[in-house]
Formats: sequence, structure tokens, C-alpha cells
Amino acid sequence: MCAIVWCYTGAPEQADAQFQPIRASIPPAVDFAGPIPWPALQTLFDALYPKGLQWYWKTDFFTDLNDQAIEQHLKHSAQLPTMLSTMHIYPINGAVHNVGMSETAFSFRDANFAEVIVGVDPSPANNERMIQWAKNYWTALHPYSAGGGYVNMMMDEGTDHVQAAYRGNYARLAQIKATYDPGNLFRMNQNVKPTT
Repeated sequence: MCAIVWCYTGAPEQADAQFQPIRASIPPAVDFAGPIPWPALQTLFDALYPKGLQWYWKTDFFTDLNDQAIEQHLKHSAQLPTMLSTMHIYPINGAVHNVGMSETAFSFRDANFAEVIVGVDPSPANNERMIQWAKNYWTALHPYSAGGGYVNMMMDEGTDHVQAAYRGNYARLAQIKATYDPGNLFRMNQNVKPTT
């Protein structure tokens, strides 16, 4: 099953016309697309994912989804290790492409998609299986990626992955960190290590 969460920001009276071709091409199993308050959208999956679950994430950016990448998605999605495990693809478009790659810390202004592979289960006994699935899935797709992922969707993966997330902006961030946090007090994150 594939779930699509749409975000339509046009005139409300034109929404049905915008969604009509989508609904006609592949009739959805469930369709409750319509106006929804932001807090309701943000809590939509809370019942499915209660507190206390085991989680493991892997991420990458993509400029396109070529046939080889889609084949890997089909292969690995058919091997879900647990019922709650999943993969999300988020489109990156609009104003994000209007800013230069070195103007902010976020460097993947040329990416069109962000992907996150997520192993989830309530039982620690399934950790090894779901982590290995996520790693295998990511390893198979990474050659088709833009080379780095979104830091908010990473686990503790080490400096190389953090540097890949920021690309050419990492050195400048490390210099800023050296100025404001030379002792690396704020390190419980996807850490940018201070550099002098």
C-alpha cells in the first residue's frame, strides 16, 4: 500500500479540479483528501506510532527517481522486516530552489526528493533485522542519490555522513562552531565538530 499525503495551497474552490486527474488515473483505496487543520495533520499517525517503539532511520537526497532506483524501491519494499517499517519520499520543490547552495547551511538546493527508510517495531528483539533491512535498502539506493541526506532523518552515523549532508558548507559551519562552541558542548546531534 502506498500512502500519499498531499499539500495543496491554491484556492480552495479549485482543489477538486486539481485532484480530479489524480483520482481518475488510479482510484485510491482510501480518499479523505480535503481541508485539514495543521495540528490534525501533524498528529494523523500518532495512533499507529505510539511512544516507546524501536526506530532506525537512513536517508538520502535525489535529483531524480530513475528506473534503477525504482527497481530497488520495489525490491526492498517487498521485504519489510516489520509491519511498522516504511519508506517515505518527500518532494523538494518551489522556493527551496531559489536559494544558492552556499547561502545557508542546507546545501541540497538541487535535490528534488528526500527519502527516508525507517525500520520500526515495538520489540528490541527485532532491532537487528530492521536495522539490517534499512542499511541494505539504503546501500542499494545510495549510488543513485545526490550523495547526502537530511540531517534530521539520520541516526548517529559519524562525521562522514554529516559532512555529506552539508557538502561544501561543512567547513564554514565548523569554523562557526569553533567561534561559538569551541568545546563542542552542543554535540548530542548530527555533530559539526569545531575547527580552528
